[in-house]
Amino acid sequence: MEKLKLSQAVIVEGKYDKIKLSAILDAVIITTEGFHIFDDSETAKLIKKYASTAGIIILTDSDAAGFRIRSHIKSICPEGKITNIYIPDVYGKEHRKAAPSKEGKLGVEGIDVQVLRELFVKAGAAAENSPQEEKLTMQDFFELGLSGGSGSSVLRRALAAQLSLPERITAKAMLDAVNTIYGKSEFIHALELAKEETGL
Repeated sequence: MEKLKLSQAVIVEGKYDKIKLSAILDAVIITTEGFHIFDDSETAKLIKKYASTAGIIILTDSDAAGFRIRSHIKSICPEGKITNIYIPDVYGKEHRKAAPSKEGKLGVEGIDVQVLRELFVKAGAAAENSPQEEKLTMQDFFELGLSGGSGSSVLRRALAAQLSLPERITAKAMLDAVNTIYGKSEFIHALELAKEETGL
């Protein structure tokens, strides 16, 4: 399998995530060492440098800890070029661990390499001349019933399932994911299925 060559730095949580991605990516991969990033000024500085130049791709786990780390990285790179890639919610445990994680979901290291590769391709991370579609806005999300309405959270959760996004994803994070990972037609189709499912 040919590796995907990326200009951006990829940010992951731990060394096993890095090992997994090294099999499919020709890229700089930086680990946060879990919450250590909150106190590690040198790694934070390096991440900020990449964010302001080549750009960064954040790929943390889809549990609460992963979202907290992702949020922290975004907060320290307010002007940076950031692409968010989200792994789908898959329940189970990594082979090297004695028990599943607290939320029972696989982390980056437990996701199939082909699935990971497709996530990067869909995000356009490896495509130098990918066509730019018109991006959706939060106003679009409001008009489509995905934010600001009584059933918005229910609809977003159903849509997240259709798009293989984490169930706890926020409206803003979902908007980012839709704009970087999915084409408009794929998004609209998934939304129609989510509306059928929820009756909204």
